[in-house]
Formats: sequence, structure tokens, C-alpha cells
Amino acid sequence: MDRSWMSKPRRESAYKDGVDQFLSFAFRDLPHDSKIFCPCKNCQNRVTQNRDEVETHLKCDGILQGYTTWIHHGEEYDSSPSFAFAHVPNDTTSLPTSGVPRTAGVQDDHGRLDDMQGLLEAAFVVTPDGYESLSSVSEAELDDFIPEFPDMEHNLAEDEPPASEDGALKEQDIYASILKDAQTRLYNGCEQFSKLSFIVNLYHLKFLHGWTQESFTSLLGVLSAALPPEANLPKNYYEAKKIIRGLGLDYVKIHACPKDCMLYRGDRANQESCHVCGSSRWEEEEKNGSAAQSKRKKKPAKVLRYFPLIPRIQRLFATNKTSDDMRWHDEGRTKDGKLRHPADGEAWKDFDRRYPEFAADARNVRLGLASDGFNPFRNLSSKHSTWPVMLIPYNLPPWICMKQTSLILSMIIPGPDSPGNDIDVYLQPLIDELLQLWGGVETFDASSKKKFSLRAMLLWTLNDFPALAYLYGWSTGGKYACPSCGIYTKSYSLKKSKKCCFMGHRRWLPQGHAFRRQKRQFDGKEETEIAPQTMSGSSVLTMLQGRVFVLGKKVNVQKKVSTESKGENNTKKKGNDQGHKRKRTRKKKSDDNHGKTKKQPEDWLKKKSIFFMLPYWEHHKLRHNLDVMHIEKNVCDNLVATLLDIEYKTKDGLNARLDLVEIGIRQNLHPVVDDDGKRTLPDAPFTMSRDKKEMLFSIIHNIRTPDGYASNLSRCFKMGECKFSGLKSHDNHVLLQDLFPAALRSCYPSKDVMKIVVELANFFKKLCSKVLDVTDLDKLQEDIVMTLCNMEKIFLPSFFTVMVHLMVHLVEEVKLGGPVHYRWMYPLERFFVRLKALVKNKAHPEGSIAEGYRIDECMTFCSRFLQGTTRFTRPARNPDPPEKVKDIYLFESAGEPIGKATTVGQLDNQLLVQAHRYILRHCDELEDFRKEFVNEESSKLHPSTSLTHSAIEKLMNDQFGDWLEQKVLLNDGPGITEKVRALAAKPCKCGVRYSGYIINGFRFHIMSREAARKTQNSGVVNIADDGVNYYGRLSDIIELSYRDYKVVLFRCDWYDVHHRAGIRQDEFGFTLVNFNRKIHTGERLEHDPFVFSSQVQQVFYVEDPKAKGWNVVVRVTPRDLFDMGAEQSSDEAD
Repeated sequence: MDRSWMSKPRRESAYKDGVDQFLSFAFRDLPHDSKIFCPCKNCQNRVTQNRDEVETHLKCDGILQGYTTWIHHGEEYDSSPSFAFAHVPNDTTSLPTSGVPRTAGVQDDHGRLDDMQGLLEAAFVVTPDGYESLSSVSEAELDDFIPEFPDMEHNLAEDEPPASEDGALKEQDIYASILKDAQTRLYNGCEQFSKLSFIVNLYHLKFLHGWTQESFTSLLGVLSAALPPEANLPKNYYEAKKIIRGLGLDYVKIHACPKDCMLYRGDRANQESCHVCGSSRWEEEEKNGSAAQSKRKKKPAKVLRYFPLIPRIQRLFATNKTSDDMRWHDEGRTKDGKLRHPADGEAWKDFDRRYPEFAADARNVRLGLASDGFNPFRNLSSKHSTWPVMLIPYNLPPWICMKQTSLILSMIIPGPDSPGNDIDVYLQPLIDELLQLWGGVETFDASSKKKFSLRAMLLWTLNDFPALAYLYGWSTGGKYACPSCGIYTKSYSLKKSKKCCFMGHRRWLPQGHAFRRQKRQFDGKEETEIAPQTMSGSSVLTMLQGRVFVLGKKVNVQKKVSTESKGENNTKKKGNDQGHKRKRTRKKKSDDNHGKTKKQPEDWLKKKSIFFMLPYWEHHKLRHNLDVMHIEKNVCDNLVATLLDIEYKTKDGLNARLDLVEIGIRQNLHPVVDDDGKRTLPDAPFTMSRDKKEMLFSIIHNIRTPDGYASNLSRCFKMGECKFSGLKSHDNHVLLQDLFPAALRSCYPSKDVMKIVVELANFFKKLCSKVLDVTDLDKLQEDIVMTLCNMEKIFLPSFFTVMVHLMVHLVEEVKLGGPVHYRWMYPLERFFVRLKALVKNKAHPEGSIAEGYRIDECMTFCSRFLQGTTRFTRPARNPDPPEKVKDIYLFESAGEPIGKATTVGQLDNQLLVQAHRYILRHCDELEDFRKEFVNEESSKLHPSTSLTHSAIEKLMNDQFGDWLEQKVLLNDGPGITEKVRALAAKPCKCGVRYSGYIINGFRFHIMSREAARKTQNSGVVNIADDGVNYYGRLSDIIELSYRDYKVVLFRCDWYDVHHRAGIRQDEFGFTLVNFNRKIHTGERLEHDPFVFSSQVQQVFYVEDPKAKGWNVVVRVTPRDLFDMGAEQSSDEAD
């Protein structure tokens, strides 16, 4: 059919005839009253219209230029495109890759392999039936997803200048255009890149290294000048972005009421004002605006940017690179009863039992939802608050699940104000998609090459405490602030401190416990109540029965008018009586309480959460997680500030002591009034003297920790003032768990306080473990209850904020939800920092974030198919060596050297003997040879005598090496492998020295390397077979060669762990070693200073200022290593 009429003027008869031909073609198989996508310049195939409306639009506005293949109206491409880089007719630069197998890509002479074929298959979901677009504005979505999407304002590049319509890349041609670029060489003779692969790689470098838009445009200019003209590169950043954006997923803009009452969607999509508060949908124009301004497009007052979820989940199954991981929670997880993943938790298992048809398919997705507000301007003086909503796919394995590349941005709720309880208004599109996913969405699985019904559910939410209140609907302030205890929260109103305290932790003790009968040590009352049960979804719905909530930020009109009138009166008075202060009138108490009813516990429910629209939400055992990150931070702040008596932060003071008088407990801490009427506060058990504070600050200031363990805390602790400031959440994390207890043990105010600090440190350390044994959690719950009760006996009631109380619920949430690192805010907070960096246009921060994230998401997806360094392949902070290198090194000693390798032409003979002797004694493959050697030596003795242990040790040290060498030379006996022959031949006398080494997730430095550094990476511990821990410091790293094999050995200064003069454990459980008591220094031949690099773990030492030479041992765990356990065999399981 002739399409030339599309470019003719609309007044010509040829154009009008063409419109009639198009309409006849589009409606050929449809009823007369049917609707089709309108291809006019305004509707752009996104809005459905009837025949008359389409005809009017086409004749008045014109048809979309470039829409030459009418794929939205029943026409197909001329030929089904092949993703094997098929030949393009009349194109001499087409890549000759016809018939390339599925795994092939564009490969160069240097082995480069960019899987552009896989990229296109995943981006456009190529199935045996053709291709399916995952775009958020695809035909399938418009039909099957939310019917109001056509009425929404779809994304236009918010940070781009307007482009002319001629030559613009239209959505219906994206597939064909990108396919052509993928099939076309960059220029004649280029075997390394297609046009698409070159642009994708170039843009990926910009994304990976943070190039600015200006620098990227300049680079394109240089490359265009250097390459042949047929390369036809984009002229600037915006043109390159248009090409890349075609591989990504879109988002939609939904207008919202400026007072958060409603979204303009569905049946209300075309409203001009809010039906709740009457506010206009549009920003008000200035009255004195020009005529040109009044004709401009109206600007919405508030815009929600929503990233459709369904296509983003479908894309996870569109490629083998991610589809297999989406089944890991069922097929790859070790099921030995320990908690390593949310799937091991009781909440996950209970859901599986309740909905077995959902659990039957491992591909069904479990999602977590997180949200929090941040200031996109990084300016504390600005009150702007933007709220992104994130989704976490929990199907993925632990080393992927919480990474930024796995998080899904669902929406950006605009500022400048926090949505508060009205966040439910903005969550409506997401809930609609979750409901659709609960019923099932047809999705192509790249692993099985088949379609299946994809289902998804929302597992829980994770937020900080204020955001939890917004999503839950339960107020987290006041008398019933605990969302877990709910209406059974036990709190006390402190009249002098003017706050609520949450102390009743004796309820969690056994009924006959002695603490329950004690009064004066606690709150002055005996405790007879039992621990409350966590509020279930059903109990929440029961409390909500008969209550109606209207969302939105209303304005009290009467109050507003009254305020305005007062302002007018003040203005009149200002001129006549300047400087006169108006007296504040105080209402009488009877008037103030007139007509007010007492607030009931159920009034803490401020709304019915929108999540109850999900049919399964009511039955979830864990709906809203308590954030361990913020709880730990608040507990640490309370504890440290109170002990150090930091002004405005301490929980001790005159008002806090007067509260004791009010309650009638702990008379020894009541304020004392002297003869002059001056009040003094007696010292409490947690009061520290000035000398002890200075000692504590000195210890913390001088602590050196391993690389990446913590920030430089010495900057936060001011020695002269004995104050601290600027601690981040992770600083509090390491401070509470390790550094503060180790430092306080030398200057604690009382033993009772020190025990509490140690117990809190141990509690959070066990709670934050990556692997937990369910049987240990009951003991952990008992310990934290006792710790909280002991804290009630020592600290003042004002200390017990709701965040301190929430510790009692954390163990129960671990049982339900699994390890806390899947449910805390650290990964989300880091992701929000990345979102802040996307703000380029401060006039439109949310639009900047949306456009930046869209490209960020696209490049993350594309980088899965690129060779070289990407977000997925760039080395970690402490990387593992390549697999091919591991085979060369014996005893799993392969690692990554740090710094310059120093080749030693002739190693010391004594050093070689000691190293070789250690290797022979600890090689498992030589066990039979060692036994044979001992038997031969025993046979030489008189039958009535036998070799003692010390005699065997001496024989092994002196003679076993020579015996083994002769044994191998004579080729005597079975079991002589190449590895045994290499070891028997003794090491080469030349070797290599390193100053640092990375292995098993640890970064080690020798002592001389770290001498001038502020970090400490030389501490090691070797756990022997008999369970003895040998502590030391790394002094040398040596690599020896045994023919074709290598082995890396650590030489250490070891400390005496066999006598109390070298090691001891204090009453608080700390291990101390004496640096003045060394063993196996290597000075004598019989010493044993070496260990394999794979045998040691990392520790660091904190100096004890009261005992010279003694240092406290602090263990370190690697950050990115996960213990996945070993699957039991069927015999072992039985």
C-alpha cells in the first residue's frame, strides 16, 4: 500500500484519500463501534479513539511521521527478523554473522565478545512466536494492565531540549531501528563493533566512570572526526541517549492533587480539580501573565513518576543471566534448618503452607517494599523531601539480592513535603499491579524457552520508624508507640521530662522470676502481666471496623480566616504602637478540655493501610519490619551520650531525676538541696569521672581498624571537650558492637554498666550474623530480656525511649523474616545517595532522578551482555583470584597480591628449612608417607621401647624431608602423584615477597607496610586442629615455587597462648594477649613461624592503657562472604 500520502500537506486530496485508506485497513476486521490507537501527532498510538475521532485527529493534526509500518493496526514486519544478525539487503556493511549460534556475539581478534544478540532478545523478548515489547507503554500493557494508562502523561525526556518531529525515533520503529544498528558494522572493515555495540559500550563507560554530559559530547566529536564518515556516530549526548533509551523501560507521569488527596487516573483522569479538597490540578498562572503565557501547556501542580513493575519483573526472566537466579531460593538454597535467607524464616514458610499453589512454582516472585524520604539538594537548610519507593526481589541469592543492581525503583513521590499517611494515595498504581500479578501475567522464561503464568506477592515492608508509621497506619508516637505491642504497649508519662518512657520489660520474664516482685528497683510496682502477642493483621482489621478515613492534607478554613484577620489587626497596630508585645492568653484548663474525649488505644490507627487490599496481607506473620540499623543507632546514641554526659543528648539531668521523685523510686539518685537551695545530682552507677572520660576518648582516638571496617572515628571524638559528633549509622554499628566495649573495659564507671554494654554488644553481634541457628534464638531472646531488665535497674526512666524498647521484638522478627541484613536500611540508604547524585536540574529534582534512573537501569541491564569491566564484573574491594590461578597454588593459598612483588634471588637457608618443614607436616596428601616414616623409625628401636611425641616431632623436623626425597626418587610405593613429587623435590631457593595479600575476603598487610598508615591489617589468628587460637601479627609474606606449583606462606610474630603471662581472659569475656611474650620468632631452626595464607583469619588489637604490652583482641568477619552450608545427603538426613 502506498504510504507517500503521509508526508503530503493535510489540505491535499491525496492526503485525505490516504486517511480513508488507512481507516479502511485498520477497521477491516473490527466492529464499527470499536476503538483503535490513534496515530495522530498528539495521541502517538497511545490513546484509543473511535473511527470518527481518529479521522478528525488525522485530518486536523496530521499523522505521525515515520509510522510507515502500521504494527499497531494489524500490520506485521515484512519478514520475521532473525536475531542471528541476518543479512540486511542493499547494505554492504552488514555483519556476516548469519547462522551464528545462540551464544555468539560480536567478537574481535583479541577475543572481545559483546552479546548484542542476547541483549536484543532480552530487551524485546524474542520468543518462538515473534517478539514482545516489555515497554511500559506496549500494546499488551494498555490492554491488560491498567486501563487508565492511556489517560496518563507518558514520559518525555524531561532534561532534553525539544526535538523536531522529522527524523525522531518513534516507539513503533524502535525495534526495527535497533535491530538494523545491531546488524550494521560501525564502518567498512570494522570486525570488532557493530554500530549498536559501539554506542552501548561507549555510553557504558560514561555510566561506569561518571563522565559529564559535556565531556561525553566532546568525546563523540573527537571520535566522529577520527572514524570514517560511514560510522555516523551520534552528534551529542542527547542523540546517544535516544538510542540507548530504546533498550530500556519507560515510566509514566501521573498527576496528583497538591494536597495528596488523589491521583488523576482511571475514571478521574480528566478531572480539573480534586474531588476531595477542591484544589486545582494545575499550578496557578500569574494574573498579569501575557497572552502567550496563557496559551502555554498547563503545568500540573504535582506529578508522581511511576515505573511499571510488571515489565521490570518480566525482564528478569527474559535472559538466562537472571532467570536462573530467580529460582535460587528454592533450587540453590541449603535447607538444613539454619537461617541464611528469608526463605528460611517462618513467615515465608507459613505463606507457602497457606498458598501451596503459589509456592509450587519457584519462579513466582516475593517482593519487599522500602521507602524513605531524602533531601535531593543535599542542603540541610532546605526542607524538600522526595520519597522514592523501592522493591526488593527476594528470590535472588544473598550475594545478589541486596545489591543496588537488584533493587527496583517503583515510583518517585514528589516533594516538597513528606506524604505522611497519604502515601497510600501514591501507592495505588503499585497495588493495582500487585493485584494483577497475584492473578498471574503471561511471561516468557528464557531458561525453559516457554511462557508461564508469572505471579508475585508483597512479603513485607522495611523502613525507618517514622516511615513505618506512614505505611502501617499506626502512630509511632505517644503512649502506644510500639507497633508490635500495639494496644498492649506499657508506657509511663514522665511529667518533668515531658516524654513517654517504655519500661515494662519484666512482662517477658517467666512468671516466677524474682524481678517480677521487686518494686523500688524498677517502676515501683510488682509485675503480674505477661508478654503481649504481636498484633496480627486480623486484629488490626477488627479495630478498623466502622471507621472511615479520608486521605489528604486538609486546611481548616475557619482557622485560616481567623489567622488572616489577626494578621490584619497586627498590621494596623504596628504603625501606632511599635514595640508593643501582645500578651499571650492562656485558656483555662476546663475550657481546654471541654468537649474532648479521652483518646482510645485504637485511635493510634490513623488509617486502613492500602496493603490490606492485597488478599494475603491480613494473614502475613510479619508485615512491617523494625529497622535494626536505626534501632542500633539510637541505642548507641542513648548509651554513649548518657555515659559521657553529652549536653542535650544525655538521658540524665535534673528533670530526669525529678521524675524519680515523682514515681517514688531510687531515693539515692534524687536531687539533693543544700542550705543555699542549690540542687545537686548524686552520682549514678553510669556516671563517669573526667579522668575516665579522657581515657576512653584517648583509647578510641588511637584505635586503628582494618581497611574498610569503619570510618576514621578519631574525627568524631573531640579529645579536649570530651564530646562526639557526626557519627553515621555504620559508625554506631561498629562502635556499639566492637570498639566501645573494648575501650570502656579500661575505664568503666561500674561493673554493672560494663556488663550491660558487653551484653548489648553481644546481642547485636549475634543478631546481625549472616547465619543463625534457630535453637540459639530462644537463648538470645532470654538474654536481651534480662539485659533490658538490668538496664531498668541502673538507668533512669527517661533512657527508655521506644527505640530502646523495640530491642525486645527483634529476635522474634529474625525467626519470622530471617537474617537482618535482608531487612535493614543500609542498602536502601546507599541507593538513595546514588539517586541524589542523579539530580542535575534542581528546578525539577524528581524529573532529574527519573530520567537518570531510567538510563541507569538501562545500562545496568545492558552491562550484563558486555565483555570487560562492568558493574557486575569489576573487582570487589577484596577480590578472589581467577579460577585458573587457583589450580597452580597449593593448600588453597591463592590470593591477590598487594603492592609491588619483590623477587628474592637467594632466600635464607634457615627460612627455607622452616617453610618446607611446615609444608611437609601439614600436607594431607603426605599423611600416609608420614605414618610410613614413623613406622620405619619405630621398627629400628628395641621392641620394649616406643617413640615419644617429642621424639616423633624431632624426627619429622630433622629427617622426614630427606626420607621423602629418597622415597620419591626410588619411585617406591603407590600414591606418588605429581604434586607429591614436586613437594619432595624441595622448593626453589629463589622466591617472591609481598607487602600485602588479599585472601578469603581479608586484606592483610605486613607490619612494616602499615607503620605509617591509620589502619591495622596485620593482626592474624590461626585456629589449630586442637581448637587453640594462636594470635599474632604478620611480618612477612613469601611465595615459594615447587616445580610447576606455588604456595604462599605468612610469617608471623606469634604470642604465647600457653601461659597466663601471654594470654588471659578478663571477667567480661575479652581476650588479651601480651605483645612482650613472643614464641616461634624464627630466630632458631626449631621455631615454627609460618602458616599457609589460607589458614589465618583477621583480628585487630586495641591497646590496654592500664597494662603495658597487653592488647584486647577484636575479631573481624569478611563483608562479602556468605556461608551457604553444605547440603546433607539422604543418608545423613535419615
